[in-house]
Amino acid sequence: MSEGEGYAGIAAYYAEKIRKGEIPAGTKLPSLREVCDTHSVSMKTAVRAFQQLKAWGLTIPRPGVGTIAAAPVSDNIEGRVKTHAATGRALAAGETSRILEIGTVAADEVVAARLDIEPGTPVAVRRRVVSRDGVPVHYSSSYYPAYVIAAAPELTEPVSTGGSRELAAERLGSRQKGVLEEVNCRHATEVEKEALGLTGSVMVMQVVRTVHLKDGRIVEVGVKIVSGSTVLKWFTDLDD
Repeated sequence: MSEGEGYAGIAAYYAEKIRKGEIPAGTKLPSLREVCDTHSVSMKTAVRAFQQLKAWGLTIPRPGVGTIAAAPVSDNIEGRVKTHAATGRALAAGETSRILEIGTVAADEVVAARLDIEPGTPVAVRRRVVSRDGVPVHYSSSYYPAYVIAAAPELTEPVSTGGSRELAAERLGSRQKGVLEEVNCRHATEVEKEALGLTGSVMVMQVVRTVHLKDGRIVEVGVKIVSGSTVLKWFTDLDD
């Protein structure tokens, strides 16, 4: 059995147990060493299997405790009432949002690191341009792991929900805990310049926002591009 087949098979084994309720939500999974001994695999394989379970939204890491099973996403999603408007509800006066792309992409290193997945792993993306009084002010991309899209399929529709992360948090049954914001300066790409109406060699700010839920899962990684140059990093605590 190859390394890839080993970790994938182990991840599928524990995923099925969690989904069937054989490992109830809140229950501690076996330790990595126990997984190695039970399945006769290396520590590297066990770690990759648990990373996959986390990427599926089925487990929550608890420092000092171990890996805990999370409640799987409900299958009865389509019958639930939409609680967020779909016409730019979160925008300020004079602002409009235009969706440019909705689909699935391979996670780059920035997104993968914040979702704790391997670069190249498929993630859902929503790209948009926000304008103020008709003038583009920022180009944004929101990335979601598969379990978020399963909980909130509205995010695959080409409309602005005006509260995507709030909707996803509600569907996943956990409140938002905080948002880590990381800001740095770099040259704009051709796609970004076209979206924002920029020309030449232009420096922009890249704002990476990682939204954490109280249960430890990440609901969204957003990358916003705006004009400017600075290097900042801060965390906004949303947990009252």
